[in-house]
Amino acid sequence: MSQTVNCAVECINGCILGEDCPNKEYAAQASEFLQTVSIDKMHEIAEAARLKKMMEPPKWVIPDDI
Repeated sequence: MSQTVNCAVECINGCILGEDCPNKEYAAQASEFLQTVSIDKMHEIAEAARLKKMMEPPKWVIPDDI
């Protein structure tokens, strides 16, 4: 039985598929990251990403119906 689940919506309080979850490997990677990386390092990573985003030029969206 194959189930389609929108994890971002339906698994907010935890995975609803358990062992059948197709994203188990990502959960393990995330758990390992949280256990091995300090909160200070996580803040550094987030700040670097924020600064990179701020340095990007604006992205213009032009509607098709002009």
